[in-house]
Amino acid sequence: MDKLSPLAQSSLTAAQPFHGEMAASWEALGSGGPTLAALAAVCARAIIDPPAADPAQPLSREALAILFAARERGVIEVRGVRTAFEAPGRLLAVYVEEDGSRTVAFRSQERPEVTVRFLEGFCQLCRAGMIVHHLQRDFTLSVAGFARAREVDRQDVAEELAEATEFGLHER
Repeated sequence: MDKLSPLAQSSLTAAQPFHGEMAASWEALGSGGPTLAALAAVCARAIIDPPAADPAQPLSREALAILFAARERGVIEVRGVRTAFEAPGRLLAVYVEEDGSRTVAFRSQERPEVTVRFLEGFCQLCRAGMIVHHLQRDFTLSVAGFARAREVDRQDVAEELAEATEFGLHER
């Protein structure tokens, strides 16, 4: 094997940390890391500098549907399914635990726009200070989120709730 020139050797040495960072970044990208980190940062900002409480703040119907679904437990997960065969199944989506045995996923394999609309609704809730980030992909309603969720009428979000997919315990 030929010996590398000093320039090639220094370039290779400089590239090794970069490739290590890229591998870690690629892994993070594969699990939605940058988006989850951004959502966590928005939630943290709402803790540090809370938005003005405005009970009449306009929220999208998707955001209201998420609040309604989460009104009992408040547990929300944002995740993709890395092993899904088709791309729409791998998109980050909002999952809400309705109770101890049922979870709804606001996603659509056939209509990816549904998944995107609900993810945007979740982002809106984060910006409004209605969501708290806990660990990795785990979020909950904040006190303000629970309060607003109690005000949402099922009839007002029935169409959006019908777009969700329901799972029993351990089916996710």
